[in-house]
Amino acid sequence: MALPIYTSPGQRLWHYTYLAFCGFVLFFLVAPLVVVIPLSFTSAPFLNFTPEMLALDPEGFSFRWYRGLFGMCGNIEDNISTMCSNKWMTGAKNSLFIAIASTLMATFLGTLAALALSSDNMPARRLIMALMISPLIVPLIITASGMAFFFAKVNLTATWPGIVLAHTILGLPFVVITVTSTLVGFDKSLIRAGANLGGTPTYNFLKIQMPLIAPGMISGALFAFITSFDEIVIILFVGGPQQHTLPLQMWSGIRQEISPTILSAATILVLFSILLLTTLEMLRRRSERLRGITPH
Repeated sequence: MALPIYTSPGQRLWHYTYLAFCGFVLFFLVAPLVVVIPLSFTSAPFLNFTPEMLALDPEGFSFRWYRGLFGMCGNIEDNISTMCSNKWMTGAKNSLFIAIASTLMATFLGTLAALALSSDNMPARRLIMALMISPLIVPLIITASGMAFFFAKVNLTATWPGIVLAHTILGLPFVVITVTSTLVGFDKSLIRAGANLGGTPTYNFLKIQMPLIAPGMISGALFAFITSFDEIVIILFVGGPQQHTLPLQMWSGIRQEISPTILSAATILVLFSILLLTTLEMLRRRSERLRGITPH
């Protein structure tokens, strides 16, 4: 966007300085991804660019570590490597199961909480809202420690219900915030009109309110899913050997034996995150169109 002709030299200097600073921050955030993705295709068992890769020699690139990630090892060298095991796929399946289960629970409970918090008759709304979003404010290590002590007393440590419940608590604030913000622009006269026509509260919610706040619900659910799928601190405190997730496998691989298989898993997670963020942006624009907001 071009600056107006009446812009002073000082304003122009500040504008271009601001753009340069934003570009530097963006480069600082994206640069690690630029390094990780090509390194995941190396044919060498080291985390560095080989002379063949720098020379763009096809011999320096390979899908070897992606095959190891999916447990498809085709030669003796890969079979000897401990990176070629089913731990990666098992961790991915466990992460997917925990993320889906906790996302469904967080979306259901968070939507109910948002509906209550958006009501004018709800007492102590600010206090309850502060408690609902506290997992975003309290340091995660403190939350994990508290969960570990509490779950140990109720025999939920190292159990699937305990892990799903813990991840639900982490994802709940995202659903509450997004659905509550969506309900701010909701026309409550639609609910009253449905009630005057004989609709029950459940029917009016499913047919009138839910379709309009669905973008907020889906956005919150996606945030909760990403938070659960990438989470590792809670697993370390509350999980057991059976709850071996993909982030935990990556963390164990970095501590025990560094292999490009970790970079292959990181590349897939990056692409998956980009897909989810793109979906979130599309839902945000759809929500603005439904609310009559024209993006500039």
